[in-house]
Amino acid sequence: MEKHVVVIYPHPDDEAFGASGTITKFREEGIPVTYLCGTLGEMGRNMGNPTFATRESLPEIRKKELIAACEVLDVELRMLGYRDKTLEFESKDEVAKRLRTILEEVKPSLVITHYPEHAVHPDHNALGAAAIEAVRQMNPSSRPKVWAQAISNDHLEKLGNPDICFDITPFFQKKMDTILSHRSQADGVLGKMKKDPNQDKDLEAIAKERMGVERFYTWNFES
Repeated sequence: MEKHVVVIYPHPDDEAFGASGTITKFREEGIPVTYLCGTLGEMGRNMGNPTFATRESLPEIRKKELIAACEVLDVELRMLGYRDKTLEFESKDEVAKRLRTILEEVKPSLVITHYPEHAVHPDHNALGAAAIEAVRQMNPSSRPKVWAQAISNDHLEKLGNPDICFDITPFFQKKMDTILSHRSQADGVLGKMKKDPNQDKDLEAIAKERMGVERFYTWNFES
């Protein structure tokens, strides 16, 4: 059993779509989870559907949504305060140093982050790379495991099958509640899932089919 899990993603809602079922499983086992969120996603395109945000108001809205989502998941939230869509331009060494300081304080047994170069968004790739570098620099005797999440279209071809696959359907209601906490983003993302208006299945059933398994690769620090 894990003793503490740290989740490191760059945007509000990354935890919801990416790992909220897995997080719920850990919390139901009594394992503490800390979420290090890199930015407020202030450059996101979604402004709600119908629109209720502006470019000026979006950062505060997304911050409130992030706090609400973490309350749903019952996790500790630490906001790192980087600017959305600029993480690729930050010094990886400086970000890694900051993350390492936090990890050495929290002492997790597991870190969950994005798989560098297989996470689509430059912010995902950059923060994932910094997180893995932070763990790499830690003393091997106290180094946590890293589960890296790949979401690129070619990740199966390039990386093979993930070695960790959680059926999170028993926790799917909590996953949906977490996603819906990010109201400004959720309607647009979920709406794209139901492209066929004549499809009989409701949106939650479609979402469960698409997001009912959360997959990760264990990072190998020896290779």
